[in-house]
Amino acid sequence: MPGTLPLRQFDLVISDIDGCLSPEASTPFDLEGLAGVRAFNDRAIERGDRPIVTVCSGRPQPFAEAMCRLLGNSVHPCVCENGAWVYHPGTNRYDLDPSITPAHLEACRALSAWARERFAANGVTEQPGKSASVTLYHPDTAFLTREVFPAVRAVFDVSAGGPFAVTMTWHYINCDLAHVNKGTGLDRMLAPLRLDRRRLAGIGDTPGDVHIARRVAFFACPANAHPSIREHAHYVSPHAEARGVLDILERLADGGAA
Repeated sequence: MPGTLPLRQFDLVISDIDGCLSPEASTPFDLEGLAGVRAFNDRAIERGDRPIVTVCSGRPQPFAEAMCRLLGNSVHPCVCENGAWVYHPGTNRYDLDPSITPAHLEACRALSAWARERFAANGVTEQPGKSASVTLYHPDTAFLTREVFPAVRAVFDVSAGGPFAVTMTWHYINCDLAHVNKGTGLDRMLAPLRLDRRRLAGIGDTPGDVHIARRVAFFACPANAHPSIREHAHYVSPHAEARGVLDILERLADGGAA
């Protein structure tokens, strides 16, 4: 009938960034793959026949905002800094999790100062741009895993009486406030949208993306995904990173998630 919306199976796709839309390592973007995702979003907004893609990431807010702009998402909010922030592209609003107190922010500053004093001489640096978490980096991932990770956990992890959940990614140590994660960020992001869980899809590549998987009806991974998150996937693309995301989106648009 004239004037009716096109049929679509999902209303929103929630994608991780690192290892999905962008390389996990500091290598160039796959611009051709991202252009395909941007074209997908442009059509979603113009025609309404497919879901819009937004992001849920451990990256700081400016990076997530830039990805939303690159992908043409000016409609739906996104989750940044592993749930600490929800950013709204349409209104340019930044919402810090209201449960994060001045004492929590001071704990982040204390951890940052401790890490500099303890490991800066060894070449450990802190990912800039974060305000309610701390992410540590060293070019030798084995050194991070062997020396830095156990030391940080012994002092700051919730298991040692600290306020943080200290975890390893492919290349970083993430120190996130124990009560804040991608899941809590998604809950804050999704609540005002009033979207049916059965109408949500998600994409992720590392164990932390289980928070996305638990809140969507269809979850998929690119080929480079960690084995533990593949267990939650309804579909694993044969393609890696952005090409894998594009493959997943094309499958959703064609009704392949049914």
